[in-house]
Amino acid sequence: MKWSAKVIKHKGENRIAVYFEKNADLIARIKKIDGARWSQTLMAWHIPDTEENRVRFKITPISQTIPSEEAQIQIEKFKQWMRSKRYSENTITTYCEALKSFLVFYREKAITDITNQDVIIYNNEYILKNNLSASYQNQIVNAIKLFFKIVLHSKMIIEELQRPKNAKKLPMVLSKEETFKLIDVTTNLKHKTLLALIYSAGLRISEAINMKITDIDNQRMLIHVKNAKGKKDRYTLLSTKVSELLKEYYAVYKPKTFIFEGQNNEQYSSRSAQSILQQAAKNASISKKISLHTLRHSFATHLLEAGTDLRYIQDLLGHSSPKTTMIYTHVSSTSLKKITNPFDM
Repeated sequence: MKWSAKVIKHKGENRIAVYFEKNADLIARIKKIDGARWSQTLMAWHIPDTEENRVRFKITPISQTIPSEEAQIQIEKFKQWMRSKRYSENTITTYCEALKSFLVFYREKAITDITNQDVIIYNNEYILKNNLSASYQNQIVNAIKLFFKIVLHSKMIIEELQRPKNAKKLPMVLSKEETFKLIDVTTNLKHKTLLALIYSAGLRISEAINMKITDIDNQRMLIHVKNAKGKKDRYTLLSTKVSELLKEYYAVYKPKTFIFEGQNNEQYSSRSAQSILQQAAKNASISKKISLHTLRHSFATHLLEAGTDLRYIQDLLGHSSPKTTMIYTHVSSTSLKKITNPFDM
């Protein structure tokens, strides 16, 4: 009987999910494990994440996933240092988790003895062996470079650390027809407003769920995006139709602070927002693999196809470099449509 097991986070708790085809004998055996429960959501049995259960299901022991005591102290110092430099909490979490992975790999080695060669070995023996992405490898290198800036008497030569080459992938973009269909088939007023606002203003999901009612300027028909990526503020467009949709939404849902609020007037979660998009895509029969960021890509591409200057699009999206915005010239169909296919001549 085939089965698989992995460590998961379920309702804020570390658990081990065990997957197997329905079998009375296996179900009887797993029920004997203390704390075993069935989850309809996961469609799996899950048990407490303990050393014993990890050994039982051939998962890496907990002791081998924790950095050395010295490394734990240094990671905490690194966290405090980043906070003092006013890095965002998301960046702090990402860098600390990436650094933790690296220091777990070298938990038997003193941090001051880690060299550039050790980074190469880690990339080959852990990143590549486990088929982890180049973007994850890039995060590791960024975290290491930043971390070793504050490590005294280090053998690491930060300037010589090389980032991996990233694949130059073009963003997924929806046509105008697909975008409007996606929004139109969404009947729930809150969900429709969320999708319409993200697309019409070119917002990141974090910007949408952090947006407050006071950030909407109906007089100037602008939206004030505050403390966005890179701790930058910017203004973007407020659509006339979305302005009307927001008024209707306010009258029904009566949000207190944030435009989109869940239970107890708390911010909407990004996971809920992504679920809304996936359901809308299904209802609109869109088979493309999309995310909420696809709506932001589509906003930029549609502006470019309508003749909007690239510099204005850069400002609306909040890009630091025009090179980032230039990618949309490669997905815009306007220039390509001017070319006659030799097959049609």
